[in-house]
Amino acid sequence: MDYDAELDATGLLCPLPVLRARKRLMALDSGQVLRMLADDPAAIIDVPHFCTEQGHQLVASDTDSDPQVYFLRKS
Repeated sequence: MDYDAELDATGLLCPLPVLRARKRLMALDSGQVLRMLADDPAAIIDVPHFCTEQGHQLVASDTDSDPQVYFLRKS
């Protein structure tokens, strides 16, 4: 999948991956995609919740890989 920016949040624990994603998404234009890598077990719940709360779209995710991979489209 194509993406416009990448965030490596491996090694960070809740809530840092989501906080870093929020900051990184602020720098993107609406419709652009952020690829985020995370290994925090809570990210499986936190990332979809963050997208729902902030109005962003979780385009795809691979939570079985190590690290987990998330594609977030900025609203």
